[in-house]
Amino acid sequence: IGAICKRENPHDAVVFHPKHAGKTLSSLPEKSVIGTSSLRRAAQLKRKFPRLQFKDIRGNLNTRLKKLDDKEDFSALVLAAAGLRRMGWGSRIGQILSPVDCLYAVGQGALAVEVRAKDQEILEMVSVLHDEETVLRCITERAFMKHLEGGCSVPVAVSTLLKDGQLYLTGAVYSLDGSDALQETMQKNVNFSLENEDGPDDNLQHVGITARSVPRLAQEAAERLGQEVADLLLSKGAKQILSVARQLSS
Repeated sequence: IGAICKRENPHDAVVFHPKHAGKTLSSLPEKSVIGTSSLRRAAQLKRKFPRLQFKDIRGNLNTRLKKLDDKEDFSALVLAAAGLRRMGWGSRIGQILSPVDCLYAVGQGALAVEVRAKDQEILEMVSVLHDEETVLRCITERAFMKHLEGGCSVPVAVSTLLKDGQLYLTGAVYSLDGSDALQETMQKNVNFSLENEDGPDDNLQHVGITARSVPRLAQEAAERLGQEVADLLLSKGAKQILSVARQLSS
């Protein structure tokens, strides 16, 4: 990854069937069916809204919206807010889910530029596209998932915030039905300057990201933060939760 642009809204959004316009998940009738293809979303929302039902839904965005609107099978869909807005469907968003309701996926809402790893000229060219806050948030999120050996086949979720030079990471793992959950929040100082560093290392990467315009010490701190939150969850039994989830989802 040679560049990561400024992040869009990373949160999940709810699109409601027209007959439920103006509602929220908490105000839907009991046993309303919510469509999502994400294990992460389903696990969290089952835990938060046990009176609702969650059903897998597949297809591209247009296909899913058609399934929602043309039939009575689903009361709502849960999708990435960034994806809806980029495809011109922002007006369909009926509710944005805060991290209290649903932590988001690693890197959600962030657009990356992929480059050949040793193409120094192109890496230098695209480095101006980096958004430092987004880079640091994505590094810590990716380090968290990598250290857990997570992926799309297990419910792993995050939320990050950069404020006053402090990077905050909330990381969580869930069982598929949401009955088991582990969540922790930690923070680390990332307030460093390029002025105090030697020239950029052409071969330096942090969890697959080359970011020459972002202070190396800040990147290292962000990566350590992700690893430390993962280690804390692993010490509390995250490996067992994810192992069972992986077996059940395969």
